[in-house]
Amino acid sequence: MTQALTKQVTFDEFIAWYPDSDRRYELHDGVIVEIPKPRGKHSEIAGFINGSLFIEITRLSIPCFIPKECVIKSVNTDSGYEPDVIVVDRQALSNV
Repeated sequence: MTQALTKQVTFDEFIAWYPDSDRRYELHDGVIVEIPKPRGKHSEIAGFINGSLFIEITRLSIPCFIPKECVIKSVNTDSGYEPDVIVVDRQALSNV
């Protein structure tokens, strides 16, 4: 991993800073780091899980979706991560 900035930042500052580019970043305890894109077997497994979940969400008409990319805030630290796969409840999201 390549460190992008050395100054500690909050999650909100990280989201405001996040550039519109092909590079991926995460926030680890207040430090922004560039992360590599998943590839190979890792990408294959994430794609399989994503597809399998999508099929079941559609089949069961569950009010959820699987975003292509998102950043999740850690509960107890100034950290934010890009999960490989995440299922988001549309109803819960509309209440935020």
